[in-house]
Amino acid sequence: MSALLKQKPRYNVAAFVEYIRPFPDHERWELLDGEPVLMAPAGDRHQRIVMNILRKVDRLARERGCNATPGLGILNDAIDDYAPIPDAVVRCGPPVSGGYITDPLLVAEVLSPSTAANDRGRKLDFYQTIAGLVTILLVYPNERRVEHWSRTGNGWAEGITQGDGIVPLEAVGGEMTIDEVYEGLDG
Repeated sequence: MSALLKQKPRYNVAAFVEYIRPFPDHERWELLDGEPVLMAPAGDRHQRIVMNILRKVDRLARERGCNATPGLGILNDAIDDYAPIPDAVVRCGPPVSGGYITDPLLVAEVLSPSTAANDRGRKLDFYQTIAGLVTILLVYPNERRVEHWSRTGNGWAEGITQGDGIVPLEAVGGEMTIDEVYEGLDG
């Protein structure tokens, strides 16, 4: 006789939002392939990189009437079991309530050992399904390296900026140097 395996319930976005409602606002929950995942707090280096990116892209975004924000969840109406929260988001338009958007222009993820495979795999694939998204950044915290994707007429073009290079930011009509990304950090 075979044993029945108890499976965890899979959540859609609406059920996920209800599930996390009682938790404190400072907790960061993502919905990844139908499973609620509590994100561990980021370290100092990670947070410094996020702040550096936000500072630069917000200045460029504001020149276009947009803004940069940390910690907004990204939704796609066609994919109802996935709601990631990138480290930085640029969007235009009025503020949103509820913390989720469908209209980012730029998303940035600072990689960590525990999330890098998902960030470079499933999350990247998900982000590339967002119709208005123009720029995706994946930032390495322990080496001067940024992978960037830009939407083209035929899909996505990938680039890598390392060392003392310049990261193109098509979504906000500018660029960011590697020195700006890693400002205030050794190495």
